[in-house]
Amino acid sequence: MATEAPAHGGYLDILRAPHAARLLAGTLVGRLPNGTGPIAMTLFVRDQGGSYTLAGGLIAAYGFSNAIGQPLLGRAVDLKGQPRVQLPAAVLSALGMALFALTGIGHLALAYAAVVVAGLFTPPLEGGLRALWPSVLGREDRVHRAYALDAVAQEVMFTVGPLLVTLLVALRSPAAALLVINVLGILGALAVVLSEPSRTWRSAPREAHWLGALRSPGLLALLGSFFFVGLALGSITVAAVAYADDRGTPSVYGWLMAALGLGALAGGVLYGARRWTGAPERRLRVLVALLALCYLPLMLVPGPVAMTGLSVLSGVFLAPVLACAFIVVDRHAPRGTVTEAFSWLVTTFGVGAALGSAVAGPAVELAGTVAGFAVAGAGGLVALLVLLATGRVLAVPDTPGGAGAGARHADGEGASAAVHAEKNTH
Repeated sequence: MATEAPAHGGYLDILRAPHAARLLAGTLVGRLPNGTGPIAMTLFVRDQGGSYTLAGGLIAAYGFSNAIGQPLLGRAVDLKGQPRVQLPAAVLSALGMALFALTGIGHLALAYAAVVVAGLFTPPLEGGLRALWPSVLGREDRVHRAYALDAVAQEVMFTVGPLLVTLLVALRSPAAALLVINVLGILGALAVVLSEPSRTWRSAPREAHWLGALRSPGLLALLGSFFFVGLALGSITVAAVAYADDRGTPSVYGWLMAALGLGALAGGVLYGARRWTGAPERRLRVLVALLALCYLPLMLVPGPVAMTGLSVLSGVFLAPVLACAFIVVDRHAPRGTVTEAFSWLVTTFGVGAALGSAVAGPAVELAGTVAGFAVAGAGGLVALLVLLATGRVLAVPDTPGGAGAGARHADGEGASAAVHAEKNTH
């Protein structure tokens, strides 16, 4: 169920809260190296005379090391605090990419080592921001709206980031683009960790367990579903390239990706403009069902204008699905594992996207562009099936020791009590 949010409870209310705009902007800038890494690395490798195969291998090494590093660094943040982990990690990641930019691809072992370092030490700013929202915003409804704003802001970053890389390449060179983007990443991380909420945030005490956040059955169910959401999205990027090739117009690919981002942006804005009641786990199932349903028409592969419209439709429920998933993570993560739990979501989604790209490629070669988009539809449907099959597990959030408690500021007892009081009324 949804109701219109009052004017004072919208996105402006979130951004006017002390520290909120700084934390959101700093996190987005700090994530630029990761968000633009694949395109910047591809342009750099090609400028150096390397093949697309080499670029793909380096990007895969970067992505795989990033998938390993995010939950490990997230756990370190929960244990040691944000400044002691986020800033050193950002510096090490930037140094790895700087080494790659300065030495090039002449020594492949060194190139691979450099991108592995860059990926492994990518700071978990995304999970860290979501851990800070409760202490910054207090009320649960404001935190939930911040999750929606976060999802919308991501779409803006993934639209503006590649444009920034392209501009830097045009003005200087791909190597300069890599260096500038990573310097910006350090500055973004610095803006976050020097803020009062980041400096004073402490995770709740946690039970010593080697599985960490993964010992939550509900979180595992969510991760299983989001692996296939990522797979669907990753396959669309490859299928869209094939569609553009079929039409003999490479620029169509850019239009399709921009349309998908526009749809996600619009969907996120509309989702965050409403105050939602009821269990977010049930709402997530509905949103994932709608997301999967909107992927299916892509298999019609009509002309470019109609296909652009279908791409907008396919993105409409992406940001709402992400925003709702953030709430579910917050409810199911074991006490004291909030940053790690959010980092696992990022990792699972990213690994699924990488596999989706890998599966869609052979599908297109064997059965054409329609098969590539069919992978996306199948991924969305399997994501829904996972949620339906694990409905009983997801129906029992780990509220007493969940991340909702762990995410609170050490001195934010009043806000924490208010949040728990609201939870108990739902």
